[in-house]
Amino acid sequence: MLFRRHGYSATGLKRIAAEADAPFGSIYHFFPGGKQQLAEDMIRTSGAEYGRMVLAVLDSAADPMESLVHAFEAAANDLAAADYADACPIGTVALEVASSDEVLRIATAEVFEEWVGTMARWFGRYVADPEAARSLAYSMVMMLEGAFMLSRAARDPEPLRVAGRSMAELLRTVLPRQSEG
Repeated sequence: MLFRRHGYSATGLKRIAAEADAPFGSIYHFFPGGKQQLAEDMIRTSGAEYGRMVLAVLDSAADPMESLVHAFEAAANDLAAADYADACPIGTVALEVASSDEVLRIATAEVFEEWVGTMARWFGRYVADPEAARSLAYSMVMMLEGAFMLSRAARDPEPLRVAGRSMAELLRTVLPRQSEG
């Protein structure tokens, strides 16, 4: 949670140990590579968890447009409930380390690519063209991450809600073209 809330640079190992109520030395026992290895593990572990969570929310409604609006609405509500402090841990770290830490850049890029693949398979349930499904998946990840950033900066859930409605509309524009082809 500390990396998600404060970013990589502002999260020190002493603070991590204190929050975990663990001896400081235990960090190096489990993560001999120190903070970078711990952050990489967090990225990969929480990335997979977030991917499963988003998919579960999307699967909670039968209509795909309704699912998209619901997923972004849930993200908006969760972010507001966390007082705009707890957005996506992957996006938070990715923005910070993209040009300064190759190990963490690769880890975040791989998580984003996993999400795109997962979302492409989800969109593939409704869209026959694999390229269109992948394009929708990229759009969803980009809209979600961008909306998190705007919502946090403005302390307003509306960008997430708008992004959800926009994704539903984007899907709606692809579905009729598919049946015409």
